[in-house]
Amino acid sequence: MSRRALLGLATAAPLTLAAPASAASSSSASWAGLAQAGTPKIVGGERLGLPGVQVQEVLGLPTKLTAHSWIVADQDSGEVLAAYNAHLRLPPASTLKMLFADTVLTRLERARTYRVTEADLADVPDGSSLVGIKPGITYTVDELWLGVFLRSGNDAVHVLSHMNGGIEKTVAEMQAEAQDLQALDTHVVSPDGFDHEGQLSSAYDLTLFARHGLKNADFREYCATRTADFPAGDGETFQIQNTDRLLTGAWGLGTYKGLIGVKNGYTSNAGNTFTGAATRGGRTLLVTVMHPRPGGNGVYEETAALLDWGFARGATSRSVGSLVDPLSEGGARATPSPAGAAEGAPGAQASTAGSGSPWGLVGGAGGAAALLAGGVYALRGRRRRAAATQQEGRHRR
Repeated sequence: MSRRALLGLATAAPLTLAAPASAASSSSASWAGLAQAGTPKIVGGERLGLPGVQVQEVLGLPTKLTAHSWIVADQDSGEVLAAYNAHLRLPPASTLKMLFADTVLTRLERARTYRVTEADLADVPDGSSLVGIKPGITYTVDELWLGVFLRSGNDAVHVLSHMNGGIEKTVAEMQAEAQDLQALDTHVVSPDGFDHEGQLSSAYDLTLFARHGLKNADFREYCATRTADFPAGDGETFQIQNTDRLLTGAWGLGTYKGLIGVKNGYTSNAGNTFTGAATRGGRTLLVTVMHPRPGGNGVYEETAALLDWGFARGATSRSVGSLVDPLSEGGARATPSPAGAAEGAPGAQASTAGSGSPWGLVGGAGGAAALLAGGVYALRGRRRRAAATQQEGRHRR
């Protein structure tokens, strides 16, 4: 039976679509061990700790996704409508800047001014994306945040970090913020998201960061800004543009209807990552996509496809999990997911090589009558071999 025909037999029964064995083996083993112990309380719900696609309503769900991990969630209710390897720990690139903003944004007044020194920029990693900050020029905090959100400027992140008391202090505060948000897959090494050994997060955690940030009016304003004037010195300015292609329509992509942000990222190790939020008919959805097939507009196209599904089918699809509340706001304490833990303790570098997303195993009822006792129909999908990562431009974001 063809994959298309098999999917056509799917009903509204709960579905689990497992990842290929190469991606799921360690996660499955970890989950099995915890399940036998009868103790897991996975962040967001037990299904989000399982490998593979978790969804209640498969109809219309994109079938050509290549990302190693993704999630679709409702901003207001926190319901997770669908997810694939939600807790898989991967390098986050500049999407980690959402956590930086969650941590530092309210600590510095927008109108405060600061004269940048050479020391403020001395620890910016080589190859970073830059907004163009220069020593000796005075900037407002507002302008520095525009540099973070629009141009993903690591120079702006480092200046703000030094204003916040230094890189080490900021990293510690970001890790504490992640713990409060119950983003337990996240290990922070630097505030800018640049490639560092052990710097990891997950689609679930990045979505938590976005959801929390969008509750702040300044965060929401910055991530929705398309262009701004940035100081060049001597009273001159130059224009900066947001690098979020779904927001600006750059690179021939076209803008996504209702998009309100949030943050994209790219490094040579992490590949592309993106968390996007869009509002239609009074409903806001969040989608995070991590590490799709390299090159082109793939991360944005897959995000748009998942948003389309969420708006079209998500309203009638029951949730498979939830975005938990911060501990400081009364959220119930959870434990790390086996899917995340299986990728290794902080300090271990997750690999982005291997098979892409897809439909390795479909669980359902209806047409697969012969397999109702098990409730699962196995479908072997072809493993995609990840192409060599291609750098999209001179700078890494």
